[in-house]
Amino acid sequence: MYANIIVDISHEQLDKTFQYLIPSELEDQIQVGMQVNVPFGKGNRMLTGYIVEITDIPEFDVTKIKPITSAVEGKVKVEGKLIQLAAWIRQNYGSTMNQALKTVIPIKESVKQKEKKAIKLIIPIEKAKEYLAEFERKHNGARVRFMESLIEDEIIEYGLVTGKLNIAAQTIKSFEGLGIIEISVEEYYRNPIKIKPKDEIRNRLNSTQKYITDSIKKEYDDGLRETYLIHGITGSGKTEVYMELIEHVIKQGKQVIMLIPEISLTYQTVIRFYRRFGDRVSIMNSRLSKGERYDQFTRALKGEIDIMIGPRSALFTPFENIGMIVIDEEHEGAYKSENAPKYHARETAIEIARMNNASVILGSATPSLEAYNNALTGKYKLYTLDERAKESKLPSVYVVDLREELKEGNRSIFSTKLQELMTDRLEKKQQIMLFLNKRGYAGFISCRACGHVMKCPHCDISLTSHNNGKLVCHFCGFEQPMVKACPKCGSKYISGFRAGTQQVEESVKKMYPQAKVLRMDMDTTSKKGGHEKILAAFFNQEADILIGTQMIVKGHDFPNVTLVGILAADMSLYASDYRAAERTFQLLTQAAGRSGRGEIAGEVVIQTYTPEHYSIITAQSQDYKAFYEQEIMYRTLLNYPPVCNMLLVKLSSKDEKALETATSTMKIGHNIKPKIGGVVHDEEGRKSEVKIEVESEGKIEPKETDNIQVIGPVNATLYKANDIYNKVIYIKAKSYQLLTKYKDEIELFAKDNVDFRKISVQFDFNPMNM
Repeated sequence: MYANIIVDISHEQLDKTFQYLIPSELEDQIQVGMQVNVPFGKGNRMLTGYIVEITDIPEFDVTKIKPITSAVEGKVKVEGKLIQLAAWIRQNYGSTMNQALKTVIPIKESVKQKEKKAIKLIIPIEKAKEYLAEFERKHNGARVRFMESLIEDEIIEYGLVTGKLNIAAQTIKSFEGLGIIEISVEEYYRNPIKIKPKDEIRNRLNSTQKYITDSIKKEYDDGLRETYLIHGITGSGKTEVYMELIEHVIKQGKQVIMLIPEISLTYQTVIRFYRRFGDRVSIMNSRLSKGERYDQFTRALKGEIDIMIGPRSALFTPFENIGMIVIDEEHEGAYKSENAPKYHARETAIEIARMNNASVILGSATPSLEAYNNALTGKYKLYTLDERAKESKLPSVYVVDLREELKEGNRSIFSTKLQELMTDRLEKKQQIMLFLNKRGYAGFISCRACGHVMKCPHCDISLTSHNNGKLVCHFCGFEQPMVKACPKCGSKYISGFRAGTQQVEESVKKMYPQAKVLRMDMDTTSKKGGHEKILAAFFNQEADILIGTQMIVKGHDFPNVTLVGILAADMSLYASDYRAAERTFQLLTQAAGRSGRGEIAGEVVIQTYTPEHYSIITAQSQDYKAFYEQEIMYRTLLNYPPVCNMLLVKLSSKDEKALETATSTMKIGHNIKPKIGGVVHDEEGRKSEVKIEVESEGKIEPKETDNIQVIGPVNATLYKANDIYNKVIYIKAKSYQLLTKYKDEIELFAKDNVDFRKISVQFDFNPMNM
């Protein structure tokens, strides 16, 4: 057996592994992530490295492969645990080991450490005055200014001396040489949290909150480490529960990772946590500078912080002693990576918790079907918060049929009901949120005469109209000028479907010129601090109406908002994705939950063309259980997750013919079979023999109980993107383990098959987007 070893764990060197022989006496001891001592280079100098892979395949002449000298005994270091995690991700989600390592290992940037420099007068004041008199006699203005300032303040900030006093570094150095001053240097960390410390007024937990926290704390103290799902309606006080549990864990010297799905949620979450836990809290997100990111990882490694808050990537904070991982809004699609390895933060957090003997808390008003199903089957422990905290009530929800509005002659984007309520709220000085699931003027350009749609010449998707008069492909970035006539039939009736946040903003300002309006979407929040600025302004009631995309309806708490208008409820309902109804229900319920969170009762208007759909009916009544029962029947009928597991295999190439050839040789179930002796064990340990046959259409039908299904290879929905052609294969099976075996076999098949030299193969387990 051989071990591939990294001797330099810096991010830039992760792909540079060296192979060593595992001596027979160490074979039972060696494992991935372990530190070992190895002879390195021609001089065989002894270095310590980390094992990232164990294999029986030598990479070069076996006579030249040196043996590992010894294993480093003792506790596995943080870096070792992260390597073990990378190996688990690589096995369970499919990627190269290098991709997995670069996902979990913090980037060690070559960032200059921030310093605070100060200048201190170290001679008696009388002596300093003698120097001052001498400098005045010689008419040396800079030295006079410098000495006068030192006599007035014996310690001065270095930057003040070089800046405001305009003293040259050479002058400062000469004072130091004369023994007049000394310069002190203190390193400090960049702090991405721009909040003044302030004691938080703690809210008393209600009886249900207290029951949940007491139960989990008792189990934690008894040494039980479980995964808990807290299903709490919007406004039920889930964050209070999280903070109570986190406080209990960090008092025991442990560290906590708190995941939130989007950067836009960071602002309010951090305020609450910082005021309760002080500067032992930090944040991690993509908007931080390299220096800020580097400093937060350094602080975590040194144990100088207890709580890390952030989106998916914060999961890999290099804490030494993780005690709990909290995932708020666990249903969010943002927790699934869209790049290889396509890991899900929920399952990855559970594995990290297992490795560190920690607990996992999942929370949501609209749990994912996967999490709720796991809770009902006993895999997770379920707790329910079914009343709002602070005695506020759920809002009244009205569903408006836009088909009827059109019949009555209302061509506005606002229904009559919504207009009436908006007028009422503005008169009462209460705030309004308007939610639209679109961005800017985004919309396809089509000809009303012949139906031709303007498409990107490199991708199979429509171009989007922008305000600058250009048509843009949002996939590859291709641009062209807006057309005035249809290129196919010559008609001048070619235009776009305008339904975006900018249009809503213009309509609101036209209808209510006296209202102060804020818009929050990808365009207005593209700069660093954009989210915080808009949210702070709305929270401080500097605006009457907040218009936005999905980022405004998730997790925010604005006590003065008493009306939420959902302008296009079914925009997400008819996507070509089996999760469409679930996403629609979650979105509508979360949006409705922003209303009436203070002392005044709230109202919600849902505008839709399909008021009879169960996702809209159950969202109106905020009835998650009713939605789950309907949706799980649909998933069972069509064998979709969470009833079964699904593996998406994506095959891509710039050479269309090569892609056709490669996929034609790939017969899953015929020449690709999981090498597990014909028997699989499902998650409950039950055995089932797998016998599958290939049908003429390329589908595989099951003969036995595991119900394996294969769809494809077929053209991907986006067949051609950025001049790359894509095909997909879907494999369904109840056993996740069986799908990982298929993944392994497909990797081997592609590696050994000459037809796959020009083909990229990617895997996505239980994909969030189809």
